[in-house]
Amino acid sequence: MLTAHHITAVADVRSNPYSVVASQFNREEIQDALRKRRIYYVYLGEELGPRSPDPACYENKRVVYARLAATASFAKGIERLKNGMQQHRIAMMCSEKDPILCHRMILICRHLSRDPRLSIHHILEDGSIEEHAISEYRLMEKFKISEYDLFHTREEQISKAYELQEQDIAYTMA
Repeated sequence: MLTAHHITAVADVRSNPYSVVASQFNREEIQDALRKRRIYYVYLGEELGPRSPDPACYENKRVVYARLAATASFAKGIERLKNGMQQHRIAMMCSEKDPILCHRMILICRHLSRDPRLSIHHILEDGSIEEHAISEYRLMEKFKISEYDLFHTREEQISKAYELQEQDIAYTMA
């Protein structure tokens, strides 16, 4: 799938780059498989992962994405991604198949989409490509939020959908 979309680098944004159910997605195994296909692998889970060791990023034991996005570590991860984009076509890797269910969209792509120079696309499970704006539309549909509202802009409506989805998926400490 990656070669079909001309991906030259994978940024692993999982906080824990290991899988209990699919060992082929463990950090070392995926790194080796990608190297054989001449695709670079970089682990950015410490910078861009959905969990943080910083207690200031949590409220009631749940991570708050806005706080996570305000950290120096997150900014460093975003900068590394943007620098990498100058030489590579990068796919972010996480655990969820559907982008609207994953922090890579709800946290990272939400942040990246503010840069008008960037074009964000999601590779779906079937190998097709979905534009980020379509993913945002699906997110609004999930919560029955209309993009047409007399009292709110489309951006406000999308923001509301992001916030609701964050409540559903954000990491909660045990």
